[in-house]
Amino acid sequence: MSDPDLSAVAPAANETQTGPRRMTLNMGPQHPSTHGVLRLLLELDGETVLSAQPDIGYLHTGIEKEFEQKFYQQGVTLTDRIDYLAPLSNNLCYCLAVEKLLQLEMPPKAQWMRVMLTELTRLNSHLVWLGTHAIDIGAMSVFLYCFREREEILRIFEMFSGQRMMTSYFRIGGLALAPPRGWQQRVKKFIDIFPSRVDEYESLLTNNQIWMGRTQGIGYMSLEDMLDLGVTGPMLRAGGMPVDARKQQPYSSYEKFDFEIPTRAESDVFARYQVRVEEMRQSARIVKQAMEGMPEGPYTADAPKVVLPEREKMKTQMESLIYHFKIVTEGFRVPEGEVYQVIESPRGELGYYVVSDGTSKPYRVHIHGPSFANLQGLPRMIEGSLIADVIASLGSMDFVLGDSDR
Repeated sequence: MSDPDLSAVAPAANETQTGPRRMTLNMGPQHPSTHGVLRLLLELDGETVLSAQPDIGYLHTGIEKEFEQKFYQQGVTLTDRIDYLAPLSNNLCYCLAVEKLLQLEMPPKAQWMRVMLTELTRLNSHLVWLGTHAIDIGAMSVFLYCFREREEILRIFEMFSGQRMMTSYFRIGGLALAPPRGWQQRVKKFIDIFPSRVDEYESLLTNNQIWMGRTQGIGYMSLEDMLDLGVTGPMLRAGGMPVDARKQQPYSSYEKFDFEIPTRAESDVFARYQVRVEEMRQSARIVKQAMEGMPEGPYTADAPKVVLPEREKMKTQMESLIYHFKIVTEGFRVPEGEVYQVIESPRGELGYYVVSDGTSKPYRVHIHGPSFANLQGLPRMIEGSLIADVIASLGSMDFVLGDSDR
C-alpha cells in the first residue's frame, strides 16, 4: 500500500514558516487537572494561551428541576450532591432559606452545632483542594498529608450521621439526629492536633523554591475584573477585599464567634494558597470555640408539624405517630412567598433562592453557586500565560463542577 498523499495538509503544517504557530486545543472534559468534567477550549500561539473558553454542562444533573418534584424535606438529599466536597454547607443554606419562609427559630444548640460541622466541612474541602492542587504542580507528599487529616474529618461526620460524605445531617428545623455520645472527645482530639498539621503543609510548600516559582505571579486577576465578573470567596480575598458572608451577613450565630478574615493583595496563585491555608487555621479556631461553648438544650425547633418526632415518642404516643405519618407521606406546607439566603461556602458566596406557592413542594429553587460565578474569570486569569501555568491557575480557583452544572 502506497504512502498517503500529505500535500493537502502541508500548507497548514508549514504555516509556522511565515507566521506564528497557532492551534486550538481541547483540555478536558476528561482530564485529571480540570478537577471534574470541564472542557477548556484553548487557542495557543506556541505555548502561550491567546484565548480560553470554559465549556461546562457535562454533568447533566438537573438538580434545580428535581427540587420541584420533591417534598421540602426530601430536597436536603439533593443539596448534598451539588457541591460534593462541601455537602453540609449546601444543607445549611437550603435549610436556612426554608426556615425563613416557615419563620422557624432554631435553638442555640442547633445553631452552634451547625457552625461547628460547617467549619469542619470547610476544612474538609480546603484539604482536598490543597492536596490536589499540590499534586497537580508535583508536590505529592502534601496530597498524602492532607488526606490523612481529611480522613479524620470524614470519620467525625460518620460518627454524627452514619455517612462519610452525603450526610444530610442538617434538616429543616434543626439536626437529623441527636449528637452522638463522645463527640466532644473525638472533635477535641482532632482540633488540638490540626494546627500543627497545617504547620507541616506550610513547611513543605510556603518557602519551597519550586512551589514559589510555579505560583508567584501566576494566574493574576485584578480586583476590578473579579468584581465585574461576580467572583467571590478566597479568590476575591486574595485580591485584597475582606468580604465574607459570615461577617457581613452573619447567620446561625456566627456573630458570636471570634475569627479573622485573611486577605492578601497579590491576587495570584500563591496569594490564594496563603488565604486558604490561613482560612483553615481560622476554621479550626471557630470549631474549638463551638465545641467548648456548645449550649445545652434541644437540637431541633419546637415545630411538631415540620420536624419528625423522636423515634421513642413516635412508637409510644399516638399524636407523634400521626405527625410522623403525615410529614413522611404528605410533607409539610410552607407559607407562600420567596426568600434568598446567602452563606459563605468554601468556594465563595453560596445563595439559595426558594419560592413557595403554599404547597408541600417548592415552586422554584435556584442556586447561586460560587463555582459557576468564579469560572467566568478563568479566561482573564490564563490568557497570555504559558500552557504549563494553566494547571496551576485552574487549581487555584478550587471550583467543583457539580456546583456549576445544576
